[in-house]
Amino acid sequence: MLKIIKNKMEQGCKTSTYPKEPIALYHRYRGMPIINQDCNNDIVKQCAAICPQDAIDTADKTIDLGRCSFCGQCETIGDGAFVHFSEDFGIGAATRSDLITGGTLPALADHSKQHFKKLFGRSLQLRQVSAGGCNSCEADTNVLTTPFFDLARFGIDFVASPRHADGIHVTGPISKNMRQALMDTYNAVPSPKVVIASGCCSISGGPFHGSDEVVGDLGSLLPVDLYIPGCPPHPLTTLHALLQYFK
Repeated sequence: MLKIIKNKMEQGCKTSTYPKEPIALYHRYRGMPIINQDCNNDIVKQCAAICPQDAIDTADKTIDLGRCSFCGQCETIGDGAFVHFSEDFGIGAATRSDLITGGTLPALADHSKQHFKKLFGRSLQLRQVSAGGCNSCEADTNVLTTPFFDLARFGIDFVASPRHADGIHVTGPISKNMRQALMDTYNAVPSPKVVIASGCCSISGGPFHGSDEVVGDLGSLLPVDLYIPGCPPHPLTTLHALLQYFK
């Protein structure tokens, strides 16, 4: 015990002060895209042609964050004449349509279901389901349990059994082999329950979009309450979305 106290005094508190104080990410981080609606249509079409996810709509000059892998290729066209990625990590959304953006997203708090806040406002237990992903989303979700983020200080935690959970946090494109396991996990969670789609794979299929071996859209199987885009979503993106939606 004395060693623990000594280490604590020597090292100090390592936990981030977010959300009480703003936190700045490295300038190379790609967050909310800033879109120039006055951009020349030819440049927009070039950006759409180079997009590996077909996430750019040339007619409306919008980007589907549910498909976007934030590769940044569109930013290289015309030296960012059409789109520039900011360091804004608050890109979670309450509806699938909200992810189709011209550069702004509605505030999550405005869409948050009040009965969820009443039920889970001080405690939210989630069962994480990796439905055929590459493990990058899972890795960045695990980071939230480290001392720097300390997710548990907000009353939010990941549990081992769906029977102890308030909802599921789904990553991956939902392969055919994982579909039944996902549904069994969902059905094991007591009602009322929440469903969170995390990462472009669970939202739209991501790089696997269109494959016959994946479902590629969690919303086609279950009613999704919260979408967290990214490839993978930054830990702060996930934390921001959870706090804004449920707290």
